[in-house]
Amino acid sequence: MAYGIIWSPKAASHFESICDYISRDSKYYAAVFAKRILLIVKSIPEFPLSGRVVPEFNDESLREKIYENYRLVYRIKGDIIEIVAICHGARLLENIL
Repeated sequence: MAYGIIWSPKAASHFESICDYISRDSKYYAAVFAKRILLIVKSIPEFPLSGRVVPEFNDESLREKIYENYRLVYRIKGDIIEIVAICHGARLLENIL
């Protein structure tokens, strides 16, 4: 099955804010972070079930991939993968989603 990818406005905002925050100290590492996250997003449609089920919600359609200290949360909706949130692992998802 071919999956399309969409970003929720909230996830896009999270991504931009995190990149801006990292770039305050290092534009290079902000670019590395952005590139790695985008590669992870690009890989999700090939193996959408490879991300673990988000433990706080225990919903098979809500999954996450971890990169360093960040959680990339996505939802499988039919033939669409929706990027729901990108957040630091220390933050509670209930407050973000």
